[in-house]
Amino acid sequence: MLIALISFYLYIKWKNTDFSVDRKQFLKLFGIGIIVALHWIAFFGAIKIANVSVALVCLATSTLFTSLLEPFFFRKRINLLEVIIGLLIIFGIYLIFRFETRYLAGIVVALAAAFLAGLFSVLNKKMVHHQKASVISFYEMMGGLSCVTVYLVFSEWGELPLSIPSGTDFICLLALGIICTAYAFAVQVKIMRHLSAYIVALTINLEPVYGIIMAWFLFGETEHMTHGFYIGTMIIFLSVLGFPLYHYYLKTRG
Repeated sequence: MLIALISFYLYIKWKNTDFSVDRKQFLKLFGIGIIVALHWIAFFGAIKIANVSVALVCLATSTLFTSLLEPFFFRKRINLLEVIIGLLIIFGIYLIFRFETRYLAGIVVALAAAFLAGLFSVLNKKMVHHQKASVISFYEMMGGLSCVTVYLVFSEWGELPLSIPSGTDFICLLALGIICTAYAFAVQVKIMRHLSAYIVALTINLEPVYGIIMAWFLFGETEHMTHGFYIGTMIIFLSVLGFPLYHYYLKTRG
């Protein structure tokens, strides 16, 4: 997050963008950054407790949480189709729960990460019309970095579990911080000017598709699951992809 924060700062200075905000906006963005940090802590924690596949599939439930949170924050009616899709996703998660009980703790933590993902998506949707994406991301990374720092201090009783990375690790961290965090995060915030938080959550839920495939190739046997897991996963993926396909059908039909 420090690398991402520095990246945003350099980009803002390069573009000569005014990143001054009032105290109220700063506190809101800083607070959303804390939510982002808690989401990542829970998500990576779920990977350690369970594995990559379980964490990624449970992350798909952020669609359901977004469908319930967005009407609350924007004071609009709940979309019945969105709720139905959310319930199908819950059924898929139930199948995973039923057949992968050894990953129960990891599933619970991953669901918490999914809720936080839905929450910060909706909150960012409210903020994106007031500031540029790079400015929003800069202050949110500042809040997230502060949260992670405090978490590391207290989780290890004052001893930071950090070591100096090797050359290869440092290059990987730069790629993760600049491309996978700063760039991806800013683009996600920017497109919220044009798409609802629910649609953004749907597109993010494609992450489990290629994430599970890559995890299988990278980690092999540790990512092998029961048939129930893959049936539940398929239900989740079909539910996630079914929503935009249904809207495309209505649009072409009209």
